[in-house]
Amino acid sequence: MAQESRVKKSLLNARVNLIFYFLTLALSFFSRKIFLDCLGADFVGLTGTLQNLLGFLNLAELGIGSAIGYVLYKPLFDHDEAKINEIISVFGYLYRWIGRIILGAGCILACFLPLIFPDTQFELGIIFFAYFAFLVSSLIGYFANYKQTLLGADQKNYVVTAYFQTATIVKTLIQMASAYYTGSYYLWVVIELVFGVIYSFILNWKINQVYPWLRSEVKQGKLLFKKYPEVMKYTKQLFLHKIGGFVQFQMSPILIYSFVSLQLVAYYGNYSIIIEKISVLFNNVFGSISAGVGNLIAEGNKTKIMSLYWELISHRFIFAGLLVFLLYKLVQPFITFWLGTEYLLDNTVLLLLLINLFITLTRLSETFLYGFGLFSDTLSPFFETIIYLIVSILGGFYIGLSGIVLAGIVSQFIIGWIWKPYFLYRSGFKHSFYDYLKNILTHILLICIALYSSNYISESIIPSNYPVNLINMIKQGFISILIYSIIACSLFLLFTRGSKRTLQRLFIKYDNK
Repeated sequence: MAQESRVKKSLLNARVNLIFYFLTLALSFFSRKIFLDCLGADFVGLTGTLQNLLGFLNLAELGIGSAIGYVLYKPLFDHDEAKINEIISVFGYLYRWIGRIILGAGCILACFLPLIFPDTQFELGIIFFAYFAFLVSSLIGYFANYKQTLLGADQKNYVVTAYFQTATIVKTLIQMASAYYTGSYYLWVVIELVFGVIYSFILNWKINQVYPWLRSEVKQGKLLFKKYPEVMKYTKQLFLHKIGGFVQFQMSPILIYSFVSLQLVAYYGNYSIIIEKISVLFNNVFGSISAGVGNLIAEGNKTKIMSLYWELISHRFIFAGLLVFLLYKLVQPFITFWLGTEYLLDNTVLLLLLINLFITLTRLSETFLYGFGLFSDTLSPFFETIIYLIVSILGGFYIGLSGIVLAGIVSQFIIGWIWKPYFLYRSGFKHSFYDYLKNILTHILLICIALYSSNYISESIIPSNYPVNLINMIKQGFISILIYSIIACSLFLLFTRGSKRTLQRLFIKYDNK
């Protein structure tokens, strides 16, 4: 029954995520068009830069929410309500302290805003107003919304998703109307702040309904803090492992603003929205598959573990290749159709963005390292961040936007595709790293052949300079999916053991029916 319940919750989470994914997907593109046309690319770039600046202050949180979620699994399974109350109280106490630190750091950072935005067209009044509105919205999570971690640990994240995404949809619709009819920067920011407060009240009301016995007390958390030393232990480990990706995500718009322009932050943001939506779709598809890795590792059959690893690698390469190929064929026409040719970035930038996306989507070793409990390589995220910063600063200075995007490729390739698999093979699989190199090079070669061949054939059917309209983009997308799927699946079934193993599973399942 417990296993069935977990499966039902997982399916419900996936279903709710996918429903809201497609709802917000359409809205995000339409709203972006309205905001750019009515408020201007500079304002969109300004809000994006301010949110990324505040994102660095949220670095103080990285790891605590995940650590608390991990600590909650056992008492949730045991229905130990007293212990759950204690852990949430500790969490509330820690989050209050983080909130105070962020508030103090935020006030200090505000003093430097005139230096950060010296040549902008906006008055300092709107810059400060937007900054403090975003800061208050961020602080609500630390002082009021911390209990939502319990929903995530209890596999009821669909509650958070449903309420948060519904509030986001309503907020965005109202912001679109205000931008279209008034063009007021201040009103847009006020709506952002008001909905953050409304969402907090509704979410906490729902949490009290789901867990009527939940009685967390921040003062009690201070007394109980020493009772749960594992919280800080896991927090330190997870903080270090998450910092690399966090810094890269937050630094990109800031570096673009520093080395290029505020306007280009908005242009880059248009592409980032599309790539982010594709990444979310990818994670929705593969998230449930990766969840079973820990159980298999606990079983201890190394042959099955390595077999699953290469099956998942093959699946990820094929599907990530499909998404990257579709983006390559459709992003520029879609941007033209959506916003206009003036918002297009150079094709070199697009290629670099897609290579970076492909590496991100095919990084699988972390999932298995977490399953083995191997967190001791705490220097790897530090080196990933250093590599990214050095390459992005040099690249941004000498090349511009392309150099900043290239930094993500270099840092992810060295750490995500070389070091992490090496550490996994050495400490987890306890197998020769040569096996990984041989197989991953085969996968890279096959995906390059598949992408090049698919592009060559599709170009002969629909040239890239076709008239941009919705019908032609749908035709291009359908032809691209068909051609790529046939070529990639054929190549991987012929030359990779992971795909062969998946085919064997399907035949065995079919024969057993």
